[in-house]
Amino acid sequence: MNSLDRRRAGFQRYKQDVKGRGKPFYPYAMFHDTVMSLVVVTVIVLLAVIWRYHWLGNALGPLIGPKADPGTTSFVPRPDWYFYFLFYLLRIFKWPESVILATIGIPTIALILLLALPFVDLRLERRLSRRPVAVVAAALTVLAMGELTYKGATAKEAIASEVEAAIPSWAAKEGFTGNKEALAGAKLFAQSACTNCHTYLGTGSSNLGAPDLSAEGAKNKGIQFQIDHLKCPSCVNSGSPMPAFADLGEANLRKLATFLEASKGPK
Repeated sequence: MNSLDRRRAGFQRYKQDVKGRGKPFYPYAMFHDTVMSLVVVTVIVLLAVIWRYHWLGNALGPLIGPKADPGTTSFVPRPDWYFYFLFYLLRIFKWPESVILATIGIPTIALILLLALPFVDLRLERRLSRRPVAVVAAALTVLAMGELTYKGATAKEAIASEVEAAIPSWAAKEGFTGNKEALAGAKLFAQSACTNCHTYLGTGSSNLGAPDLSAEGAKNKGIQFQIDHLKCPSCVNSGSPMPAFADLGEANLRKLATFLEASKGPK
């Protein structure tokens, strides 16, 4: 008897067992599923009501938070907790050429393996003690996801004060020590978290292909071009993922543009 015949015989035994001792899916299993679904929905609705009327104070979070400030220079964006593993993968594969591997490659490969598993593993044995490879693989996956999630949750971004500490050395290397507007622009550059995506003289990290700006001024694009680009990056460079900084105001944008144009590379 080959494996296909054994599976067919096993399925027939299963059907006879269900017919003799078991219960049909309808209405028994369907009733249980319906009851459980109602319980879940009821809990969600109850939590929403508790949150809406503050029956537990602010334990579930405030109903309305402070208004968003598009011109903030201190906000550091963070993903929801279930994306922390992906957030940390981007820190591991931080080079522009490898970003697609972290965002699309690894998650897609893992999903394909998960979908293919039932079609690849056709053994009838399901006892954990008889499946060491599967158990070890599952344990390593859980540990890896847990570790990446923990590291993503505890990862520290380069805060503005740490980046600001590098400004004097930037000015000395780039030669704009006496340019007050460029120095003010460098401070804005640090406070606006530009180094979360760009690098500048070794500071920051490159994400989504954002270029190094250490020698941006050597391209001689001009102050007005830099201001226009900061106001609406996608208007200047079609498809640019860079957010708009128009809310910083004209004066601040000019300071940033002056800083970028003064950055002609280390002297």
